Amino acid sequence: MTAPASISTLRTQSATATVAGFGAILLWSLLALFTAASGTVPPFQLAAMTFLIGGLCGCASWIVRPSRARALIQPWPVWLLGVGGLFGYHALYFSALRLAPPAEAGLINYLWPLLIVLFSARLPGSGGLRPGHLIGAVLGLAGVAALFAGRADLTFAAGALPGYAASLAAAFVWAGYSVLSARVGQVPTDAVAGFCLATAALSLACHLAFEATVWPADAVQWGAVLLLGLGPVGAAFYLWDIGCKRGDVRLLGVTAYAAPVLSTLILVAAGYASPSPALAVACLLIVAGALTAVRTSRTSRTAPKRG
Repeated sequence: MTAPASISTLRTQSATATVAGFGAILLWSLLALFTAASGTVPPFQLAAMTFLIGGLCGCASWIVRPSRARALIQPWPVWLLGVGGLFGYHALYFSALRLAPPAEAGLINYLWPLLIVLFSARLPGSGGLRPGHLIGAVLGLAGVAALFAGRADLTFAAGALPGYAASLAAAFVWAGYSVLSARVGQVPTDAVAGFCLATAALSLACHLAFEATVWPADAVQWGAVLLLGLGPVGAAFYLWDIGCKRGDVRLLGVTAYAAPVLSTLILVAAGYASPSPALAVACLLIVAGALTAVRTSRTSRTAPKRG
């Protein structure tokens, strides 16, 4: 009776971790709203401020349990993965936004969920790439493409190729970080606090080198910066770490396509954007993709093993 009970416990823990990953996706859907409300703070300055808040939030638990601070004692490859993933992704994406139109850069960047599904096939015990996950990811990508296709200003200019390349590189970096995190599952999530603080320091250096400082103009903008640091650039990374290390990373990759659609819906509700037929098509495709992936995950867990 012990083995079945252990398997059931592991499945419950995996499901709980996957739900935590979903929480990160929901928080990322608020990124555009809070960023729009934060005013004209330059990207690297905003990253430095918000990652500092996110890192300090992670350190707050150390006041009650100082032993958690030992999570920062990690081999240099772990630090390279954590800081390289968080800072590397944002540095490349911010560069892409400077070198290419935001819509095109954003569309290319949203290849990262599909890349997660593809890369996760190499994880131990993954069972290889299942068609249902791949179909779900492609449907999700089609949904994001439909969302961006509704923009009249969507054009791909040859002069913006460096920006497109940076956006594509950012997608590979984030997908690689997410999947490789599953390979270092023994590293406590508390270590993410250190990665956030290091990312804040590197972002500050980039800000001082490339940007002019612009502070939030009023309490609303300061509040938006604080909420960014607490949520999309704070708690989201801790939840994502839990989901990638102990949850179904392929399912998370597929459902991550919900973030841009949810973000657009939130912007519409807040008055920052207008509804469109493309938004409805995107919702349908992404929901279809997510349902396909969920069904595949359930089938793979319940199917009897042979041999």
